[in-house]
Amino acid sequence: MAKILIIEDIPDNAELADRILSSSGHEVIHAADAETGLQMALDHEPALILLDLGLPDHDGLTLAGWLRANPQTLHTPIVAFTAWPKETAQQLIQSYRCDGYIAKPVTSVVEFVAQISSFIK
Repeated sequence: MAKILIIEDIPDNAELADRILSSSGHEVIHAADAETGLQMALDHEPALILLDLGLPDHDGLTLAGWLRANPQTLHTPIVAFTAWPKETAQQLIQSYRCDGYIAKPVTSVVEFVAQISSFIK
């Protein structure tokens, strides 16, 4: 299936997403901060980036801007993975050209996998 980069600093959130996506046949790679995530996106060319908006070194929206400014990742789908309120998340992802968002916490495995699949080309 697809290679998915999860950029998430909270280990429990990253592990849950990794388990679900791996068991669905995806190859999952993980970064715990923005700078590592940027480098991994460039090195591994994932089919999708699942991006936490609250990272320890730079916020996820800054990272989304860097990814969109780089020709190598310009067209890689970026999905915000956030616990922010829906309205706030929608406004922010539009301004940073994310392709969508998935709310945390994950409450339905089936829905989470379907949401991820909808963003993979």
